[in-house]
Amino acid sequence: MPNHHIVQAFDAELETLDALIAQMGFMAQKQQEKALNCFLAHDKEAAKKVRDDDEKLDACERHINAHATQIFARRQPVAADLRTVVASFKIAGDLERIGDHAKNMAKRTKRVGDIPILAEVSGSLRKISRLVETMISDVIKAFTSRDAGLALAVLDQDEAVDLLHKCLISDLLSHMKTDTASIAAGTEILFAVKNIERIGDHATNIAEQVYYIVTGRQADEGDGAA
Repeated sequence: MPNHHIVQAFDAELETLDALIAQMGFMAQKQQEKALNCFLAHDKEAAKKVRDDDEKLDACERHINAHATQIFARRQPVAADLRTVVASFKIAGDLERIGDHAKNMAKRTKRVGDIPILAEVSGSLRKISRLVETMISDVIKAFTSRDAGLALAVLDQDEAVDLLHKCLISDLLSHMKTDTASIAAGTEILFAVKNIERIGDHATNIAEQVYYIVTGRQADEGDGAA
């Protein structure tokens, strides 16, 4: 039988991995939220803070990768534990990319200015951003609770984000065609919208990893048990 203390230590290491990913997920969600707020408010100081805080997410990714590597080397995990350790590298990478997209959106704050087109689309921007923030929150809950059903729900949420993204892009392009003075600012908003949509894609990637951890199957293979 396995040594009781070794099992306890292994469980503690896995719990720490979960906690690190949950913490990074919370940070990534806040980065997305703050990036949109400073973009809409033309708050250059807040935008700089978002850009500076991106380094903290990078550090979290390095910490998670180091911890997962140590677990892999010391414990030789199998089955769901092995899937968790392997997936943690990919999940941390997706969370780091969420931070990158938030930083990119914050960078555009100084380029937009206080112009009418932003006011006209701000409601749609907030709506798609809230959807994406919910996806991040839900997918981290799915990971920490090993909830395959919630992971699938996040995949479904991405369809709503994609639809709203297409509608928003269409509205922006139509506006820019009829008001050429809005083209420069409209282009910056287009980039911001694309960053939000890409954040949703990364949340989707994480949901697929969570589903695989729990079931041992890819999400498009149907439900199943490990």
